[in-house]
Amino acid sequence: MTSALLNNVDHHDVRIITRGGAEFGDAVNQVMLLPTEFELAQREFPIVLRPDADGKLRPVALLGLGKDENLFLDPAAGWTSNYVPALLQRGPFSIAASEQADVEPMIRIDLAHPRVSRSEGIPVFLPHGGHSDYLHHITGVLRAIYVGHHLLDPMVEAFSNAGLLDPVNLQLQVGEDEVYAVSDAVTIDRERLAALTAAELEALHQGGFLQSAFFIAASLANVQRLVDRKGARGAAVAANAANAAET
Repeated sequence: MTSALLNNVDHHDVRIITRGGAEFGDAVNQVMLLPTEFELAQREFPIVLRPDADGKLRPVALLGLGKDENLFLDPAAGWTSNYVPALLQRGPFSIAASEQADVEPMIRIDLAHPRVSRSEGIPVFLPHGGHSDYLHHITGVLRAIYVGHHLLDPMVEAFSNAGLLDPVNLQLQVGEDEVYAVSDAVTIDRERLAALTAAELEALHQGGFLQSAFFIAASLANVQRLVDRKGARGAAVAANAANAAET
């Protein structure tokens, strides 16, 4: 068993490697988002809703177009976006929720996770056992995940009740002959959003999901930026291949 409750005795010397890399699980073309991170995520990534393994609609950030392709991950520099989705930020940490309502959730750590080290990275604890700034940050990330997870079903239900869910098949063209399809995608119907009555707007606002609808709708402006990143990466690969052939 490699997962354990985090504590400053058994894990006093644990460090976390925080750089981005495929070896740490960052090479994915989409990742689920939580409503608690929409404001930051929508500045960087297209956000759509797609069915999960159980058929439930879940918001995801589109990170790439090909299989296991993250266009925001550079092999040398790591993440090139200003924001990293929470489920990728958390690394080896997770919440150990208690069944007792009056007991605070605790943090678990997967000691077999590739980010965990005893020799490199950022310390989890200070020399005398206090929480490092990094652990304070991770606590905030886990809190956002914990709160956001419980908002997913109510958010989708609120969007559905307001008639905002708009199924789309995204066809993304990179160059003349390269086309990628994002199937089973659902976004926010902008026309319907603009036409909501005062009562419908108030219902969404009271539920806490009005801003979420606007964030998802606004994020689609990032689709072209994703295509541009794909084109730029393809051009760089072609240039490197040409230079290698010349030498």
